[in-house]
Amino acid sequence: MTRESEYDVIVIGAGSTGENVADRVRRAGLTTVVVERALVGGECSYWACMPSKALLRPPAALHQASAVDGAREAISDGLSPRPALARRDEIVSHWHDDSQVTWVHDAGIDLVRGQGRLVGERLVEVTSPAGEIIVLTARHAVALCTGSRPLVPPPLAPAQPWGTHEATSAQQVPDSLIVVGGGVAGCELAWAWHCLGAQVTMVVRGPRLLAGYEPFAGDHLRQALHHAGIDIRTATSARQATRDPATGYVSLTCDSDQGQQVLTAAELLAATGRAPTTDDLGLDSIGLDPAALDVDDTCQVTGVDEGWLYAVGDVNGRAMLTHMGKYQARACGEAIAARAAGTEATIHAWSRCTATADHHAVPQVVFTEPEVAAVGRTEDAARAAGLRVRAVEYPLSSIAGAVLYARDYSGHAKIVVDDERQVLLGCTLVGSGAGELIHAATVAVVGEVPLERLWHAVPAYPTMSEIWLRLLETYGL
Repeated sequence: MTRESEYDVIVIGAGSTGENVADRVRRAGLTTVVVERALVGGECSYWACMPSKALLRPPAALHQASAVDGAREAISDGLSPRPALARRDEIVSHWHDDSQVTWVHDAGIDLVRGQGRLVGERLVEVTSPAGEIIVLTARHAVALCTGSRPLVPPPLAPAQPWGTHEATSAQQVPDSLIVVGGGVAGCELAWAWHCLGAQVTMVVRGPRLLAGYEPFAGDHLRQALHHAGIDIRTATSARQATRDPATGYVSLTCDSDQGQQVLTAAELLAATGRAPTTDDLGLDSIGLDPAALDVDDTCQVTGVDEGWLYAVGDVNGRAMLTHMGKYQARACGEAIAARAAGTEATIHAWSRCTATADHHAVPQVVFTEPEVAAVGRTEDAARAAGLRVRAVEYPLSSIAGAVLYARDYSGHAKIVVDDERQVLLGCTLVGSGAGELIHAATVAVVGEVPLERLWHAVPAYPTMSEIWLRLLETYGL
């Protein structure tokens, strides 16, 4: 059986990015439908941001209480895995999307479940779970919001390793876990499962954790995780993994400067990056290479006649973070609405129609203990871009509010300043609660606030925000 329907805008993917595109165009008076093959709410709601941060919050709360005399003495037991996992399950609605579906309907957005594929210009064919074929036609635009998928290196595949789906939804704590990868997901999940009771070993190909961040951030985090009892092996390459069918245990063969070694554990997590989900979208039907989706700042796909196709969020590979996907979605929705209304000329004049922050102002938080928070360019990246910069550092432990936070508070801050224009280019913070400090830096970077003006933004005493005063004083203001 085949059904046909026509809408102003078709959105493929009902994760947070797709929901935001659909909501923006619907607010502008356009009719829209979202197509989803799995759960409405997407990766972030069920297998990424929300469940991982749900697992990370109990150890963070326990750590913060343990760092304060008077509160420490009231703690009688360590972290309890069962209620922590139950809380995670509740936060992800036990992997049911009823509330998200209700929101979609209440917002005036239609929902079609199934696999959506392009079959021509402005045409999407959806195969429903029951095998029904639904043909959708878009009067103005089709937006691809299909997110990204975990990459599992072929040598690890025979061991059937955890990906992020399994690592954020597991119902039992393994007695031991090997984490391959030292990026954000690897560090967060290694910390979460260590705190829940697993013996964790990290295998990291590079020389430090968090490659791409300021070097001190990875070094500081490695010291803290090692002190907590996580075995971290940097400059070590994972070569081959197998799983014993009798015991269920995994053996991982690794190479390092010390030679070849074999690690064993109950589970193996491949936290080795993600790739845009562009397969099975029918891009070849309109002459596009699924491996090379290029978009402009409105997320309009280049090389498509009449500009009706958009790719938003992780699927375009620009800044693979939930908050950046939602940001792009808001801009994209405004741009689609403007073009539909025939006001294309206003798009670049009206900045809300373009997503520019994902060039050099992307904020990110690593929810380990300590937290790592960063926005903008690192010192190395700024110098590589040919900018004349000056970097300023200051220990967070020297802030007056730090002693109130924890008697032995440890942390560090660094800003990168464009020395010619006297504006902030980047900031990195490491320390307990650092994630709540980073938005001030984001505002300064995006707003290009002159340091002479930023000096008048007086931080309340005694808060950790006083770090801004100390950094500017160190700079010479």
